[in-house]
Amino acid sequence: MLKGKHTVIEIEGIRCSVVETGASEERVKFLKEILEFNGYDVKTEKEKAKDGSALATSVLGVTDIVFSAMIYLYERKLLRKDGHILNPAYWNQWPDQDWDIPYYQVIR
Repeated sequence: MLKGKHTVIEIEGIRCSVVETGASEERVKFLKEILEFNGYDVKTEKEKAKDGSALATSVLGVTDIVFSAMIYLYERKLLRKDGHILNPAYWNQWPDQDWDIPYYQVIR
């Protein structure tokens, strides 16, 4: 999920901005499709327990080390595959939210 902290780690020998940790395989697939559609090179790695064994969750990162999912999402810089601007409800896969309603409305 979205956090304001920007973390850079090494995945497959390449420095990456962390997009999400503790992600399931389905979540990794969902986010990877979005990020690759928006032109980012995505890297994933299985998380490890303290004893060194592999967990069922993964770390997802992009090779653009200045990328911050929260900033890019709220600045409306990411697009869905259908060309619409990606909003937080879609990113977080909230099924009971309307994905086409913006998270704010300009009042003049």
